[in-house]
Amino acid sequence: MSDNDSDDEYSATVLGSHWFSGPQQTSQQTRVQPQEAVPDRVEGSVLRFGPGVTAAMPAPFPVVAEPVPARRRGEWRRYTLAAVVLLAVLAYLAWQRYGPAIEVRDVTVAAADPQGPGCASTADVVAVVRTNGRPGTLTYRWIRSDGTQSEQLTERVPRGKKEARLHLLWTFQGRGTYTAEAKLQLVSPGQRTAATRFTYRCAG
Repeated sequence: MSDNDSDDEYSATVLGSHWFSGPQQTSQQTRVQPQEAVPDRVEGSVLRFGPGVTAAMPAPFPVVAEPVPARRRGEWRRYTLAAVVLLAVLAYLAWQRYGPAIEVRDVTVAAADPQGPGCASTADVVAVVRTNGRPGTLTYRWIRSDGTQSEQLTERVPRGKKEARLHLLWTFQGRGTYTAEAKLQLVSPGQRTAATRFTYRCAG
């Protein structure tokens, strides 16, 4: 092969290299390394590079959902026992408040002074109403033997109190002797009556 042929082949090789690799850099040119793009803002694990472009990045640490431990049988038994105790307490309180109503067991009436009042004095007549200890209201009236009676009266009985005392004050004046009768008429709960007699004496 001639020298001319060698030059032609060398030129073709250089041309091919230039075609695929681009122009060769001169000695004055400096090779510039590409820089990594810097994200303009960070939102969680997603990095945004410029407007309209979103690159999903993996989370900085693995996210693993922890399994919810199953409640042990002992815990459920403890909660069940607490619920049963609470229901029992509520039932007891409801029974105390809304249980059986007050009931009257017995009624008696007597004068505080068996000898009776003296001249121009007041007799104290006491009615004792015995109940079952439930809270409630007694409704009653007093009826006197002189033809008068009181209005309908009420007495509130608190829980646990099994006895209520109702008083009638009857004032007497003048000379003479008078046999008086005081009667308690219970209107509710139930209807009962009880009475007592005493004597007023004033010799002058």
